[in-house]
Amino acid sequence: MKILLLGRSGQVGFELKRALSPFGQIVVPDRQELDLSKLDAVDDFVNKAKPNVIVNAAAWTNVDGAEIETESAYRLNAELPRLLASCAKATSSKLVHYSSDYVYPGTGNQEWSEESETSPSNYYGLTKLEGDQAIIESGADYLIFRTSWVYSARRNNFMKTMLRLAESKKELSIINDQIGSPTTARLIAQTTVLALRSQLKTGIYNLAAQGHISWYRFAEAIFNKAEFFDFNSALEKINSIPTKEYPTPAKRPLNSRMNVSKLESALNITMPSWEDELADTLEEYLEKK
Repeated sequence: MKILLLGRSGQVGFELKRALSPFGQIVVPDRQELDLSKLDAVDDFVNKAKPNVIVNAAAWTNVDGAEIETESAYRLNAELPRLLASCAKATSSKLVHYSSDYVYPGTGNQEWSEESETSPSNYYGLTKLEGDQAIIESGADYLIFRTSWVYSARRNNFMKTMLRLAESKKELSIINDQIGSPTTARLIAQTTVLALRSQLKTGIYNLAAQGHISWYRFAEAIFNKAEFFDFNSALEKINSIPTKEYPTPAKRPLNSRMNVSKLESALNITMPSWEDELADTLEEYLEKK
């Protein structure tokens, strides 16, 4: 099997490269080999590579930046998936694509299922939703995984930001009314491999760890667990604040609870808890510091 992986420089892309490497021949172009913002070049590259599977981990992930750099965000999150779906359809290959909980309304306290209404609250979410819709309408064989609160031992993310700030700050204020499921890039990659091996049926699947928590409680858990690894912290106090006290250019969803029962049933698995995933990821990060 020949796999084309796009987005190798991101959190998910890094873990996918590790997880997919034993699965078949993997083609992983870097930015010098392929500029993903140039869609004609992407089209040519895919046609020459002739992959059996296209795994698209590339995306515009700067949520606030998407409100300003709309053209760039749209190209990567909507136009690129549309092109890749067209390529997959033309070559009878499978497309694996990663979407976001931001496509859902972000209100209430229910868990979002794959059948829930979609109503993004910001431009980033709108671009991700349009990418999803383009793939669905293409007629290609696809897997769309909608993920939530992604972090890892690499690249920039909430866990690493909290640890970095705690090394020098005595006091932090963390949002307490945004609820979601912290999900590691490693879990996303491992589940992707299992889905490919199991020949998971075409469709949309929510992919997140089990359990829900606020950013404030997640930060508390990070610091508490970091103590077991002799983490050197200057932090003395964590303040719990509502979203309205931390304004951002892009509106954030308050409810990012994800129902993953469809994926669990289809793969006959139980997704691990966010607590277990956090412990493993903290150990990986702090032991290599």
